Amino acid sequence: MPEGDTVYLTAARLRAALAGKTLTGSDFRVPRYATVDLRDQVVESVGSYGKHLFIRTPTVSIHTHLKMEGTWRVFHCGQRWTKPRVTARLVLRTDEVEAVGFSLGKVEVLRVADEHTVIDHLGPDLLGPDWDVAEAVRRLERYPDQPIGIALLDQRNLAGIGNIYRSEVCFLRRVHPTTPVAQVPDLLALVNEAHRILTESVRKPPRRELVYGKTRRPCQRCGTPIASQLLGDSAPASDRIAYRERGIYFCPRCQPLPGT
Repeated sequence: MPEGDTVYLTAARLRAALAGKTLTGSDFRVPRYATVDLRDQVVESVGSYGKHLFIRTPTVSIHTHLKMEGTWRVFHCGQRWTKPRVTARLVLRTDEVEAVGFSLGKVEVLRVADEHTVIDHLGPDLLGPDWDVAEAVRRLERYPDQPIGIALLDQRNLAGIGNIYRSEVCFLRRVHPTTPVAQVPDLLALVNEAHRILTESVRKPPRRELVYGKTRRPCQRCGTPIASQLLGDSAPASDRIAYRERGIYFCPRCQPLPGT
């Protein structure tokens, strides 16, 4: 699933293509919004919060989420699309470009005043102008027994981290991903690391992963083969989100199990 930096950069590309431009057409290929027509409306802004993306006109906010396979592409009018047309779920046109959302996991049209309802439950946005590290730490500490590798995925704690960055953050802080939140040696430093990595990723060329996807390859610190395991929260809880198990990567030597 694309992470916060991917969504942030996607919003930047759409902003450059659409912001301040008048829409000459819109095509919502989602039954609920099939009749929505945004012709002659000006795109006032494009922004992101965590993994959520918003395209705003004076009357509506178009909320999209990439989920697992979604992507936005911008084409010059008349240019051949580089992905199958049947996967397009939303098309926004101006005199110059077509912005096409392919395989979007979510598409909805909200009143601008209601946009907050989508993100009110989320933690601080790691790439947002109002990033609040203290609030992120406070939210993580609400469940002291939860493994940090799971807590980092919970967007209600801090918004923007996915499966790749949870592995990378834990490796950089030498914390085993199954370590309970309460036993993380310096939770503030770990959250600051997450903020640093995502911030750098949107300012510099794509970074090369240190452990993610590198099972059995040597650790860049000590040479120990990188290990992987499934980690997810399948236990039902009324006030928590259950995450299906996904692979997490770590160095068994640099990131020892808690208590060893």
